[in-house]
Formats: sequence, structure tokens, C-alpha cells
Amino acid sequence: MTISAVTPGSTVTPGPAAGQSAHDADGRVRADGILARQRRRESSARTYARNLPIVPVHAEGMTVVGADGRRYLDCLSGAGTLALGHNHPVVHEALSGLLRSGAPLHVLDLATPEKDAFTAELLSCLPDGFAASVKLHFCGPTGADAVEAALKLTQTVTGHETLLAFTGGYHGMTAGALAVTGNVTVKERLRSAGAVVRLPYPYPYRCPFGVGATGGDRPDGAQLSVRYIERLLDDPCGGVVRPAAMIVEAVQGEGGVVPAPDDWLRAIRRITVERGIPLILDEVQTGVGRTGTFWAGEHSGITPDVMVMSKAIGGGLPLAVIAYREDLDGWAPGAHTGTFRGNQLAMVAGTATLRFVRSEALELRAAEVGARMLAGLRTIAASHPCVGDVRGRGLMLGLELVDPDADPDVVGARPANPHLAALVRTECLGRGLIVELGGRHDSVVRLLPPLTITDAEADRVLAILADAFEAAVSPSR
Repeated sequence: MTISAVTPGSTVTPGPAAGQSAHDADGRVRADGILARQRRRESSARTYARNLPIVPVHAEGMTVVGADGRRYLDCLSGAGTLALGHNHPVVHEALSGLLRSGAPLHVLDLATPEKDAFTAELLSCLPDGFAASVKLHFCGPTGADAVEAALKLTQTVTGHETLLAFTGGYHGMTAGALAVTGNVTVKERLRSAGAVVRLPYPYPYRCPFGVGATGGDRPDGAQLSVRYIERLLDDPCGGVVRPAAMIVEAVQGEGGVVPAPDDWLRAIRRITVERGIPLILDEVQTGVGRTGTFWAGEHSGITPDVMVMSKAIGGGLPLAVIAYREDLDGWAPGAHTGTFRGNQLAMVAGTATLRFVRSEALELRAAEVGARMLAGLRTIAASHPCVGDVRGRGLMLGLELVDPDADPDVVGARPANPHLAALVRTECLGRGLIVELGGRHDSVVRLLPPLTITDAEADRVLAILADAFEAAVSPSR
């Protein structure tokens, strides 16, 4: 069953020929024609458009209005890009001010007052002990390009090629970023872009060691991961050539909303320091208050060698930056460039966003509302055996859906249920809630609401989810 957000009873018909209006006689946007033309014109690689057949024409805060007038609560937030939601006043004011000023919008990597203000604000937001001695590098305007820059930097400085990455990790779709990404489906038809050693990420529900979070005297999956990594790196017959870097997410987002235990991250930092391996912390989706601290790595108190940032730092516009220890600054001029690394609009929007999140302590708000929503999700799970696990940190939340009738594995996990997850997403959309999926087999329903979500909106999200679950598991299907 597919629930479309076009006017009930309407049919999707081919749109007007080139040059014809996308509006009807009354001036309203014709959603059906736009959707049909998108399907005809755009590549088969499109994703969100397949699962969310709506045509947004207005948005404010957490609310998106479709061309048919239907309203939706947006728990996707541009995959975490919109920390302040849609069209926040402080972002609008910053953008309109720049446009009125006559300042250049495109300057490559030249210095501008806008860039100077952004770098000052970003440095003031970085973790203590890191900001005082870092260099910033502006990348092409995506997180994937920033990951590429971080990998190239560490390979250049160390003279080594091998990269250490984790199961479940997601770092982007360009060649190097994809090489350190864990998802096999998007990689299997492509050649390897380099030597990558895959390490076990702690994931209690689907523990790579089959023990989960055991507690007591027995080591749990996170502790076994640490032991395995140390022995592998120190084993002269382990097959791991001296690494250029290790890249890790403090909370895996696309991997299914899997938070790393703080003790595990501290152990990973110790392992890399002791062996002289630069640690790259990917904060593309977790940064700017998303997980309840300004940067997700702050939960564990670790200081990386390189931090990768994008998404929310641009205030909703394309921007990507890496920050790294100044002693790693071994690049020659032009070693990593990009035509649009000087996006002035993104810089003023980013400055306004970073400043607002800090001044309003929205990371604390994310922690508070996230805890309330996590409790609400657990209440939903308690009455639905199809929910195998509920997890998250701050406003980065997920429910993993499983086949409740299948036999569990040795740690109690049941097989993933991507079909049910897709049904829940569809039922949510039909009730005015935008959510997306992630994790193994796309079986995790993910929530990424803006940090500005109100208590009433949080309650409404939970109510819609509960109703969507009831409909998705109904025997009448």
C-alpha cells in the first residue's frame, strides 16, 4: 500500500510539456504533474523522492506544507541538516542581510568578513582542548568531500594508505568515503578505492561477537571489540599494514542509530594515541547539538585528531569543513580544492545557526526532549513485539523492526523486517509525519526532528507513530 500526499482521488498524469505552467488555472501547484515529471526526468538513484511522494511548497519550523495543502511534521530535517528547522528567522535575517549588502556570493577560498565571522564562531564551538590548536579546511559542500579531505590529509601526512573503519559506518558516496562505508549494497558493483580494514563496532542488539551487552563478570561486545582491535593491530601476522587513520562515528546514523558506548570511544582514542594512528571523528550528522552535546564526541570526552563537519554547520545550506591538529597541516597548496568551498550564503547562515544553538543551549534541549521521546518510543515498543530495539541519543532516535514470530539468535535478536518498516513509514506519511529508514536492511525507523521541536510537537510525533504502528501491524492488511 502506498499513501500519496496528492489530493485524495486524484491520479498522477504526465505533466505539461516544456514551457507549460506547473500550476492549474487557479494558480495552485499541480503536484501530480511535478511528481510525474520527476520520475521521467531524474535518475533511478533518487531515494527520498521515491518514498515520500510529496511536493513541498511551504515550510516553517517543523512543519512542511505540500502542494495539496496537507501539513506534515518533518522528522527528517534534511537528514539532520536543519538544526533549527525550516526557515528559521535568524537564518532568514542572516541571508537577507547578505543579499542586501551586495557582498560577493562566490569567492573560491578568498578571505571575506563573512568567512572570518564563521570561522571565529565555529572555533568557539569546538570542544575544549581541540580548538586552541587546529587548522580549518573548507571543502566542497558535502560531508562526503570533507571525509575525502580527512582521508587524503592523513594519508599525505603519514605516508601510509591503509584506513581503519567500522562495521555499520556511513561516510558518504564518493570513492574514498564509500570505501570506508560499511553498507555492502552500495559498494558491491564498484572497485575498491583503497585498502580498508573493517573493525567491529559495538551494536548490542546485533552484536558482532554474539554476546551483546552482557554485564557482570563476562566481557560485553564493546569490550571484546577493544580487545580484538588491539590484538589485530599489534599482531605482526594480522595482515594490517600501518594505518594512515581510523575513522569513526560516535553515533552511527545511516547505520541504524547506534550510539557508541562512551567507555568504548575512550578506549578507541587510547588505542590510536598509543599507536600513533590519527583518529578522524565523523560529526557530519551528529554535530551542532543533535545528540545532546554540541558534538557527539563530547559525551565521552575524547579529542580527535581530525573532525569532519557538514550538514547543520551551514544552517541548511551546503557547507563542509574539517578541523585538524595544526601539526597535521602537511598539505601543499591546492592539495584539496573545490569550486564551491567559499559558499558565503552558507557561512552567514551557519554563523547564525551556531550562535543561536549556543546562546539558547539547544543541545541541552535536545537531550531533554530526546529523553522524553525515547521513553515514549519504549512505551510503543512495549506493546508491539515487532520492535526489537529502541535506541538513540538526544534527537537522533531509532526503532529497529523485526519479525516477532521468527526464532531469536544467541543474543535475542530477531531477523530484520524491512517490509514492516516501510509500511510504518507509509502509514506515518499518510497521517502527516515524515520519517525515514536506515540500518541493516532498512529496518530501522529513524527520527531526526529539529532541535527547536516543541513539547506539543514531540507528543504529536509519538501519537502518530503509535497510530501508524497499529495500522501497519493490523491483521486486516
